[in-house]
Amino acid sequence: MDKNDLKKRIIELKEKRNAVIVAHNYQVDEVQEIADIVGDSFALSKYCASVNKDVIVFCGVHFMAESAKILSPEKTVLLPEIDAGCPMADMVTAEGLIEVKKKHPDAVVVCYINSSAEVKAESDICCTSSNAVDIIKKIKEKDIIFAPDQNLANFVAKQVPEKNIIPWKGFCITHHKIKADDVVKIKELHKDSLLLVHPECKPEIVELADFAGSTKQIIDYATESKHTKFIIGTEMGVLYKLKKQNPEKTFYLMSQGLICPNMKKTSLLSVYNSLNEMKYEINVSEDIRVRAINSLDRMLELS
Repeated sequence: MDKNDLKKRIIELKEKRNAVIVAHNYQVDEVQEIADIVGDSFALSKYCASVNKDVIVFCGVHFMAESAKILSPEKTVLLPEIDAGCPMADMVTAEGLIEVKKKHPDAVVVCYINSSAEVKAESDICCTSSNAVDIIKKIKEKDIIFAPDQNLANFVAKQVPEKNIIPWKGFCITHHKIKADDVVKIKELHKDSLLLVHPECKPEIVELADFAGSTKQIIDYATESKHTKFIIGTEMGVLYKLKKQNPEKTFYLMSQGLICPNMKKTSLLSVYNSLNEMKYEINVSEDIRVRAINSLDRMLELS
């Protein structure tokens, strides 16, 4: 089947299954094109919970499909590529988190949305890169265990110095490998451009930026700005929406290494096979789901 045949069959199967297709901002262009909605992981999960569909095809990685299942337990959640994981999410386990909690019994546990259902179940509050700073500010306790991203933890700590942030030593393999020297070089090459980066980047990279925020915040900032040239410091998938929404503006990728291999596993054929064969179904045990949803509900309360 060629690309047009695949798209046609996907649409037919979507109607047949009463399904919704959602795609993260880091997905390949052709997958973003056939999705009903493209966005950040938690926004997509909330959208899935709000629509009257029986099946959710989540074009992203494992923890995202889990989050959708946590919020929509009555729906069938499919992950087109079962081995599309998140190395950062895998850097923290429920067992490891329990041990850290024992060392800091008075601390509140905040987990980044980029974590497994089991880790969310052991956490007090969940957060996203968009709302992490606001969430931490609203927590009454001073001591906060923040897992799993040490770079986002550092970003939050600098903006909320009155809190004692205890960071888990995890990181995004894509954002973390960017070097300051490379950023300085591209800024010198495009002096008239603003640098927009994700807080999953190392602190020294964030320091060099004109703006740091989530994928959605980066897209919104570039769209609303009167500036016309930008260096983008997050996964290359966001360029699709940036260029689509801002055809008159110019975007440069901060580094050619800003590619998430797991996000790029999903293809049109993956989506077709997922709908055609109803694979791969993601399930979360009810015990874990109930405990995990509490951390998400607390986030919504504080947001």
